[in-house]
Amino acid sequence: MNQVAIVTGGSGGIGRCTAAELHRAGCKVYEFSRREKPQRGVTHITADMTDEAQVRAAVQEVLDREGRIDILVNNAGFGISGAAETTDTRDAHAQLELNLYGMDNATKAVLPAMRQQGSGRIVCMSSIAGILPIPFQLWYSVSKAAINAYVLALQNEVRPFGITVCAIMPGDIASGFTDARQKSEAGDDVYAGRIQRSVAVMEKDERGGMTPGYAGAYVAKIAMKKKSKPLVALGPMYKGAAVLAKLLPRRLSNWIVGLMYAK
Repeated sequence: MNQVAIVTGGSGGIGRCTAAELHRAGCKVYEFSRREKPQRGVTHITADMTDEAQVRAAVQEVLDREGRIDILVNNAGFGISGAAETTDTRDAHAQLELNLYGMDNATKAVLPAMRQQGSGRIVCMSSIAGILPIPFQLWYSVSKAAINAYVLALQNEVRPFGITVCAIMPGDIASGFTDARQKSEAGDDVYAGRIQRSVAVMEKDERGGMTPGYAGAYVAKIAMKKKSKPLVALGPMYKGAAVLAKLLPRRLSNWIVGLMYAK
């Protein structure tokens, strides 16, 4: 029996590539996003992930059609940048509303069906910034650190029901995510140009990063597994960074990140 998979934020970037790879692996794939961008073998359902009612309705539509949900890939998200001091509170809330609470909306919607069928796989897209927070991308880093904590706690809650959970932590990826970032340089005169310099370094690294196709293939592979480590770094460089984050004293690892992104 073909597995039924949902990918949120599946209209572009990693999400679109993940959906394509899951289809190639034989899954029946549904993607949830606000705008439809047709893709062979993938069924679009319009849903704003920050609207709990829309997400529940979208999940119910999949259940009505297929009778089960085997895989959920929580991919929908975006990034903001700027100094914490000058970031508008509404922007900070919006960052968490999609990246964290949007993920929670989808997870809560699929859990009853997965629990009833006695199996399921939930993969949440985090970031290496979740364990190595990046200055001037504070709220993005907070959202990803929260996803890691969410996954670790949820794993223990749902283990008796045959459901497994993991967070994937990519680093730099050359995708539309970079251009979609909401940037604010407010207060950069006070911060001596460090906001602009930090974001410029980050965007240069992203544009030279791994392709969405490479990342999507990896995410699909992890999603098809019955289980994995709860926190999985994506890419050799970031696997190494994750190991160093564990081994180095926090003061030292944070100082290194500061040299890279806060000079």
